[in-house]
Amino acid sequence: MTARYTLHGIFLSGPTYKVGLALALAGEPFDYTHVNLRAGEHKTPEFMAMNRFGQVPCLTDNSNGRNLCQSASILEYIADKTGKLGGATLDERVAAREWMFWVWDKLAAPIYRVRGAKAGFRTLDDATVAMYVGEAGAALKFLDNALAGRSWLVGEGPTIADIDVYGVVHYAGDAGVDLAPYPNVVAWVERFRALPGFAEPAALLPAESKAA
Repeated sequence: MTARYTLHGIFLSGPTYKVGLALALAGEPFDYTHVNLRAGEHKTPEFMAMNRFGQVPCLTDNSNGRNLCQSASILEYIADKTGKLGGATLDERVAAREWMFWVWDKLAAPIYRVRGAKAGFRTLDDATVAMYVGEAGAALKFLDNALAGRSWLVGEGPTIADIDVYGVVHYAGDAGVDLAPYPNVVAWVERFRALPGFAEPAALLPAESKAA
């Protein structure tokens, strides 16, 4: 039996991990389709018909045939459809959305770009790497201050804001960014990893397609 959702992505993708993690934490089994970026599968007419940006992730809702792209938008869709992780009130939903805009602007870009450079997927000179690491540190300091006296970013429980941020913070080490100077972030990471349904990328995103 086909699961309600099919996630199209690649195991190396942080944004794909965010979506898989949201589905897992919401208790939604999903089929997984591996997209071979090296072979250009994300630029084929078939894939572009699902995701006009030619990027991963893409999430197909098999119940209505809708294809969704851009990880933050997909997280909001999952929260809407499952009634979980979206925030308990309008104010919380708005705050969660604000955090997701902040993540890409301030945290994801530097960490993902340096991670990509260290993995050999892009070329950055030493000065650019140092700039990005500094930007990541400034964002993590802001995040650390925001988590002071709080368990979660929004409200009293985890939301898609926490998922979106964790999907970047998880890769900080790969970018050579140490979390130790940010004790509130470290404590939040430990709480997040203890959530029912949490899984590491390797458990959610295999290197080949897999049914739920």
